Amino acid sequence: MKDFKGKTAVITGAASGIGYALAEKFANEGMNIVLADIEQDALDIAVKKISDIGVESCGINIDVMHKDSVDHLFNESVKAFSKIHILCNNAGVASTVVADGIWELDEKDWDWVLGVNFYGTLYGIQSFVPHMINHKEEGHVLNTISLAGILPGEAIYGVSKHAALALSESLWQGLKNIKSNIGASVLCPGFVNTNIIESNRNRPDHLSSSNKTNFILKKLASSVLKRGKEPNEIADTTFDAIKQNHFYILPHTSYDDMIKERFSRILSRTEPQSADMQEILKGTLMGNKGEW
Repeated sequence: MKDFKGKTAVITGAASGIGYALAEKFANEGMNIVLADIEQDALDIAVKKISDIGVESCGINIDVMHKDSVDHLFNESVKAFSKIHILCNNAGVASTVVADGIWELDEKDWDWVLGVNFYGTLYGIQSFVPHMINHKEEGHVLNTISLAGILPGEAIYGVSKHAALALSESLWQGLKNIKSNIGASVLCPGFVNTNIIESNRNRPDHLSSSNKTNFILKKLASSVLKRGKEPNEIADTTFDAIKQNHFYILPHTSYDDMIKERFSRILSRTEPQSADMQEILKGTLMGNKGEW
């Protein structure tokens, strides 16, 4: 995608973090912005800040776990701006509950994390992509994944992100098969200074977990995230990648060796890398990863 001014971007999870940084970046390029989020108060503040940039914007309160809510986002977005050109399936959650084995995690943990991270992305694609193809103007779909969608482990979060990556690769292939001028990308950052570790604030009551939160893991993750890359840096990198129609967006180059090792182990038909998240976080705080 090359031309942005006057076009429209829809972003889920847009009230904070990477989602808000993307909204701000697209607004500074002259785009109309639809911000979608589950937190109404934060959403209202974000919409005001984006409007102050001098572009048309609106906020829509949604829960991406529900298809009818994402359909509502689509209908309201088209009603406001007629044509949608960029879709950012960015909303995501991270669980800090623990169990001795992944088989012991609560079904409600699976329903919540997969509901947001995988199904929220799927519903966005189903609701918006046919419209984006049919209006025949250039456009782009950005799915926020994570390095957790490439590297092994990380329990439910990793499973949800691996699934969303596979979904995104299938989306890219489908768009290519029909010779669409809609591009697709996956954003796979490492640690970024966001509040994703506090995802439980938006967890539905009916999906409360019977498993315990690992408070040591949560504290370590919070410390590492605060020292991670800033969301506006991620947004700048992402915007450049969309302009160049790159599919894989990996802002944290210091993890390249870990990615190479993963695929080396696959091709050598051996076992996966060890993925003790607590040890990874400790190592990161000690400076073992260089850039985060």
